[in-house]
Amino acid sequence: MRGLVTKSTGSWYQVLGEDGEQYDCRIKGKFRTKGIKTTNPIAVGDWVHFDLEPDQASGVINVLEPRKNYIIRKSVNLSKQTQIIGANLDQAILVVTLASPPTSLGFIDRFLVTAEAYDIPAILVFNKLDLFSDEGLEILREYKSIYENIGYPCYEVSAMEGTNIDAIRYLLKDKVTLVSGHSGVGKSTLVNRIVPGVELRTGNISDWSDQGKHTTTFAEMIDLPFGGKLIDTPGIRELGIVDIEKRELSHFFPEMRQLMNKCKFNNCRHLNEPGCVVLEAVEEGDIESSRYDSYISIYNNEDTRR
Repeated sequence: MRGLVTKSTGSWYQVLGEDGEQYDCRIKGKFRTKGIKTTNPIAVGDWVHFDLEPDQASGVINVLEPRKNYIIRKSVNLSKQTQIIGANLDQAILVVTLASPPTSLGFIDRFLVTAEAYDIPAILVFNKLDLFSDEGLEILREYKSIYENIGYPCYEVSAMEGTNIDAIRYLLKDKVTLVSGHSGVGKSTLVNRIVPGVELRTGNISDWSDQGKHTTTFAEMIDLPFGGKLIDTPGIRELGIVDIEKRELSHFFPEMRQLMNKCKFNNCRHLNEPGCVVLEAVEEGDIESSRYDSYISIYNNEDTRR
């Protein structure tokens, strides 16, 4: 049978069969995808083939269909394990907060680079608008200008108060969308607003660390009543970059990509070479210094820039 993976718990997968039934499935033995070593060989959003086990309602996955794309992350702790957090996506949303907990520009840039590398359109959703002071609103304007100027759509919402939720529903309609972000940024509250009745668990921010607590434990695909599917993912604390060659990295910064052919040297790394138009653009303010800092951080494999 053929089906769509709608939930992953690490050892078991929920698969929606083409007959409309949900099946609990497992993988048999060492199931490895070609060329990708991850902690989860199967991810939510994957299309798979499975056989039902004799006299049971559960199945065994034996074939993974080729993916059109995926979002992958690397743990920045000593394990350096990689994990696919969603596959076969039409777009990816990063939920961002400026406080409680803060999302750094470095983290945003790492997510955007990963999306660019796998050709996934990315959108930034700034949540907790109800908490913003005048100073916070000024910072929000600065953040938005950085990313809107290089082509990333940005939205302001308050999941708590329901502000601008209809705009997000319109974005999601008839598409498969991954929703990601730090723990505590309000992903689950946002999803609950978008799809009343889903009732995902929400959690409080830890007072001592100003970081969220994980309330979504496993990735899960949710059918949207107005058309489309949403993949809700566990909160990500850090986002290590996977499988991007240093010489390719600037291709995944749109503002650098459009200048690359103008550098003096074809193999310019945009570090300290003479005649580098990227460096000139940074000095003249045409490329944001925070974006260039992220480029350098990723280039040097500095996984700690959150």
